[in-house]
Amino acid sequence: MLLWMMAPLGLRRVAFFRVRQVELVGIRYLDADQVLAALQLSPRASVFDDTEVLVDRLRALDGIADVAVTRRPPASLKVVVRETEPVALVANARGALTVVDAVARPLPFELVSLDLPVVQTGEKGDSGVVAVLARIQAVDPALFQTIDAARLTGGENRDVVLELGRHRVLLTSDAGPEVIQSVVLVARDLAAKARPYAELDARYAGQIVVRRRPGAAKRTGSARSA
Repeated sequence: MLLWMMAPLGLRRVAFFRVRQVELVGIRYLDADQVLAALQLSPRASVFDDTEVLVDRLRALDGIADVAVTRRPPASLKVVVRETEPVALVANARGALTVVDAVARPLPFELVSLDLPVVQTGEKGDSGVVAVLARIQAVDPALFQTIDAARLTGGENRDVVLELGRHRVLLTSDAGPEVIQSVVLVARDLAAKARPYAELDARYAGQIVVRRRPGAAKRTGSARSA
């Protein structure tokens, strides 16, 4: 048993087992060269080196949520990556866009490979808007894909406006799965009946206001159809 446990230590010194190939799985947004560089493999790296060291190095890389490294003797490593899911593109005061995750942390992803809503606020409320988008992404990915942009209403309630082509959706910043699903059902029903609308206001408990023309973003105490 001891001999078997010591075998990898001895094999590390054998040139035949030096790493000559790394297979990357799960890379969609990160640059492959960046991931390979983060491994910090020396020319004498062996497939029998401690893979946990490699895992720790990759987990320190922004944009990686989780990773596993397995040996593929005689000379390969397989790296399976789960990337952090991008949620939005946040615009700064000059219009430059930054890719962010569900809690508005910047991600080192290339913009050209992403089709995400643009968060137009550029204020401290960015994280609140991004959080709403993240919930929509989790609850109904199809709805999420139709969102072009999102921003705060600017009122005291810090509600969120979603731009979906010619339509708008108004939500509270704490809108949960039930509200999001209700918006989807109402939009689907309106489409099935060929009823035009400009805005769905889901900020009122237990109801969604359908407006033919965009209403004022400010929320009042009662809901009326327009």
